[in-house]
Amino acid sequence: MRARGITVSLGADGAACNNRLDMFEEMRLAAVLQAMRDGPGILPARDVLWMATRAGARTLGLDAEIGSIEAGKRADVIVVDRDRPHLAPGPDPHLDARSTPASGSDVRTTVVDAAEVLVDDYNPVRVDRREVAAESRRAAKDPPARRGLKSCYC
Repeated sequence: MRARGITVSLGADGAACNNRLDMFEEMRLAAVLQAMRDGPGILPARDVLWMATRAGARTLGLDAEIGSIEAGKRADVIVVDRDRPHLAPGPDPHLDARSTPASGSDVRTTVVDAAEVLVDDYNPVRVDRREVAAESRRAAKDPPARRGLKSCYC
């Protein structure tokens, strides 16, 4: 599809379908699945990152506003701690996406709209992790079907 000029983007459609919402995992899977089909290296890390950022913005019709760091665009930036043991030695930031062991839990800082910090030193700023976990446990004990809600199954 990409060779024909069709925009191919990556994303996660919701926790109910893959329960991860980890873009690093989505990027790795895209590269691995293409490698299985067409051979190793067919989808380089640079292309995978493009699909997750610029192509994603284009798919949403927001490429004039987001998807790349440029003057006049809303910038979302993450900082990945490359000194974590499972990312070593890794001196090259352009590793092959199939072998990149990074995950969402390696994101040290998240800044959105070039100003608002959402994650600082691995800690979410807007929510309390313990409170979210407790609410998740409560919700699991009272599934949607018992509350008269429809469930989403993929």
